[in-house]
Amino acid sequence: MDGVNYLLTIMKKNIILSMLLVLSAVDLLAQNSAVEIRGIVADEKGIALPGAGVSVLNTLLGTYTGSDGSYLLRVKEPGTYRLVFSFLGYEKITKEVNVTSSVTIDISMTPALLMADEVIVNATRAGSKTPVAWSDVSGDALRKQNNGQDIPFLLGLTPSLVETSEAGTGIGYTNLRIRGTDANRINVTIDGIPLNDAESQQVFWVDLPDLASSVENMQVQRGVGTSSNGAGAFGASVNILTKSPENIPFAEVNSTAGSYNTFKNTIMAGTGLISGKFALTMRYSDIRSDGYIKRTGSNNRSESISGIYKTEHSLLKANVIIGEEHTGISWWGVPSDSLVTDRRFNPAGMYTDQSGNIQFYNNESDNYWQNHYQLIYSLNFLKYFNLHAAFHYTTGKGYYEEYCEDQR
Repeated sequence: MDGVNYLLTIMKKNIILSMLLVLSAVDLLAQNSAVEIRGIVADEKGIALPGAGVSVLNTLLGTYTGSDGSYLLRVKEPGTYRLVFSFLGYEKITKEVNVTSSVTIDISMTPALLMADEVIVNATRAGSKTPVAWSDVSGDALRKQNNGQDIPFLLGLTPSLVETSEAGTGIGYTNLRIRGTDANRINVTIDGIPLNDAESQQVFWVDLPDLASSVENMQVQRGVGTSSNGAGAFGASVNILTKSPENIPFAEVNSTAGSYNTFKNTIMAGTGLISGKFALTMRYSDIRSDGYIKRTGSNNRSESISGIYKTEHSLLKANVIIGEEHTGISWWGVPSDSLVTDRRFNPAGMYTDQSGNIQFYNNESDNYWQNHYQLIYSLNFLKYFNLHAAFHYTTGKGYYEEYCEDQR
């Protein structure tokens, strides 16, 4: 039996060795019959572009150029192939090649003049050589902190910035100071359009609940900065860039829960880039909180729709931001003598009933609706010239309800 097993083992090894030899021969024949497509990818000045992508359309075959801009592709057999050449910042090239034998295809790529959303805020943003103190806040940093609080609290770690909250939770009426300057000397823009209220010159963040969910990034400038929108920039400026619609379709649901019955629910969806030109993104947010201070609960909602239409040299962007807030009043703050006995004390709505007992009116509230409509157009009509134009319209209405003792 041992002899038989030995013979079987020898036979198995021979069979496996034969199969490997056959497969090697087939692979060698395939390589010999393959057709090579090679060449160099360079810019319009002849400078090599290392790392450029080269692929065969509708196949999994592709490669990248080397440090000298050269590439090499092997196709199985002669025929007609469509090669795609791509490189960041350059126009994509699709070239049809009829291959009968190994061939050399050199490509010269031209820079792409594509409009990006960032051009909208260039006029109001500081750069590395701008002689002002400024800080950039990325969208990722905002999203990590975004639990429904208003923008002043999301910027709380920015140098020289102090945030305040009437309700104590950062939801409801909030405010900020930069270098001691109050809100009516801090200019705020969104996509280059001023947000400051025309009457008070302030920004009431409560009217724009969960604005942070629609923000791509922000820049805070301390002191007189680069903003060109009036005297409001004397103390500081806050520049907001909203998100660009995504290139691929998506849907997203976020929910957050916290202390004092705080809940934030956000639904977002986008169409993705359609035909390479049009995209739409929508958001709905609902934020509720009882607040730390008594009877300062908030019930806030907001919707936003952002759409873009872009061509090679132009960009049209439309924003619709709808805000609705219902917030308990706490304008007077906590009296100093109550800080020791009851730090959550709220004097709003306090009255004496017919029996001489202290009571509190339960609907001491501020109620407001504010809608923003923005249309932004950018055109690159010459190599070094851009045209930017913007139209914006803001509407608002609301009321506050206060108990007035001894009055009807």
